[in-house]
Amino acid sequence: MHRYRSHTCGALRESHIGETVRLSGWVHRVRDHGGVLFIDLRDHYGITQCVADPDSAAFHDAEKLRSEWVVRMDGKVRRRPEGTDNPELPTGQVEIYVSEIEVLGPAAELPLPVFGEQEYPEDIRLKYRFLDLRREKLHQNIMTRGAIVDSMRKRMKEQGFFEFQTPILTASSPEGARDFLVPSRIHPGKFYALPQAPQQYKQLIMMSGFDRYFQIAPCFRDEDPRADRLPGEFYQLDVEMSFVTQDDVFAAMEPVITGVFEDFAKGKPVTKNWPRIPFAEAIRKYGTDKPDLRNPIIMQEVSEHFRGSGFKVFARMLEDPKNQVWAIPAKGGGSRAFADRMNSWAQGEGQPGLGYIFWREGGEGAGPLANNIGPERTAAVREQLGLQEGDAAFFVAGEPDKFWKFAGLARTKLGEELNLIDKDRFELAWIVDFPMYEYNEEDKKVDFSHNPFSMPQGGLEALQTQDPLTIKAFQYDIACNGYEIASGGIRNHKPEAMVKAFQIAGYGEEDVVERFGGMYRAFQYGAPPHGGMAAGLDRIVMLLCGTTNLREISLFPMNQQAVDLLMGAPSEATTKQLRELHIRVNLPNK
Repeated sequence: MHRYRSHTCGALRESHIGETVRLSGWVHRVRDHGGVLFIDLRDHYGITQCVADPDSAAFHDAEKLRSEWVVRMDGKVRRRPEGTDNPELPTGQVEIYVSEIEVLGPAAELPLPVFGEQEYPEDIRLKYRFLDLRREKLHQNIMTRGAIVDSMRKRMKEQGFFEFQTPILTASSPEGARDFLVPSRIHPGKFYALPQAPQQYKQLIMMSGFDRYFQIAPCFRDEDPRADRLPGEFYQLDVEMSFVTQDDVFAAMEPVITGVFEDFAKGKPVTKNWPRIPFAEAIRKYGTDKPDLRNPIIMQEVSEHFRGSGFKVFARMLEDPKNQVWAIPAKGGGSRAFADRMNSWAQGEGQPGLGYIFWREGGEGAGPLANNIGPERTAAVREQLGLQEGDAAFFVAGEPDKFWKFAGLARTKLGEELNLIDKDRFELAWIVDFPMYEYNEEDKKVDFSHNPFSMPQGGLEALQTQDPLTIKAFQYDIACNGYEIASGGIRNHKPEAMVKAFQIAGYGEEDVVERFGGMYRAFQYGAPPHGGMAAGLDRIVMLLCGTTNLREISLFPMNQQAVDLLMGAPSEATTKQLRELHIRVNLPNK
């Protein structure tokens, strides 16, 4: 018999009854039922119930066992007594009557429990991540992550893509976040950067004559952490294709992403035919460029009903043609108590309030706005929004560029509060026609609003003749259930158009040559039209595992302060290391 095991803890079935077997694993829990000890033995593959009674030769050793000790157990497989089967376990019809126990690795007192899924402070969970990962839900999430990667690879290869690996030590690039810098020992005073994305390399692969590239790529950004964005590093399904239009990218990637979701949705519906929603329409209807389409609320402009009305606050605002009034319909929200609660929530978000009208029995509008604009206008608002008795509408007003984000938050809040969101489905959509540029209020300049390498709609002519803030890009995102899970674009592959695009954002040709010299040179030697995208692996896994925190689907994440509590990173460098790198540390004053 093998030194440690003849079977795994998830393998035994009725067909093994009567066999003598050997298992090794962790003591999941010990139960004492009137002198008979039931030991749940766990390994990566499952749990087997092991039994020792006072007649067993191993009983004395079994009494000493504690949670998370690693042990080897020998014994005979037998059927569980009638009425004690556990249908939730694949091994639930059998148990082992233990004849011998060997302790392979005793465990000290546990800093957090492994049995059960109770909440525990995150700093303890991350410091003892190796214990946390033994817990069933987290262990399963990590295995699901691996299976999702396998599904992505399989589907990408079926679509004719080839997998390549791009460098990790590279040059700094303005991808929109801070770089992680790596000092060079061989070239004193110079630094490599860890790639924020393989953007330039994957485009260079297209320049090199390869046709369809993909990679499960690690990316590094020195960003502040959030629940849906890990600090330091993340992974993406990175894709690039030659000789393609935007429609070709959609046709190739839609079945891949849909298929991956269907594989792991556990029967929940997944969008078959993805809608294509222009950026401006998404902002207008949903108040976000990553709408949760499970929420049925669609906002509408209702300015005409308030123009010249008795509600002077809105009426005066509307004298300025830039201003509008938007309505957020709320089916089932028609009570003063609920309306006042939403108004208080808005004030908590830093807003002056949230105007409302609600409709009582008989269809009469109520609330301060209804009183001020009168029954005729109130009825017109209700008719436009398709509302009935017992419903409400909430209103935001001003310059849409300044209030759309808050309007989107209010839409989400209403959907949640009124239980309008169908949480048991995955709603996918393309968001298209992103603006090429945006105005940076802080620096008082025009900036790229998205990927700087995207092709402007209209090409070089648009860059030369249009107001930059009106130019749309061949740039697109994938939205799912309120998250952006992918972003991409058709690339600007013409050198003169690339230089012009960067000039508008304040970069001279010298900057382009210096920062993107490799790609700029490549464009001079026959560049194919090309495009692609990158899908966030971590967010996709997060959605499919039904969690809202990326730490629940990552093996060894950092905490919110970007500290690895398990390994103690970041740590100070030794004097010898700094000397070799020609670096002197200049710490800020405490």
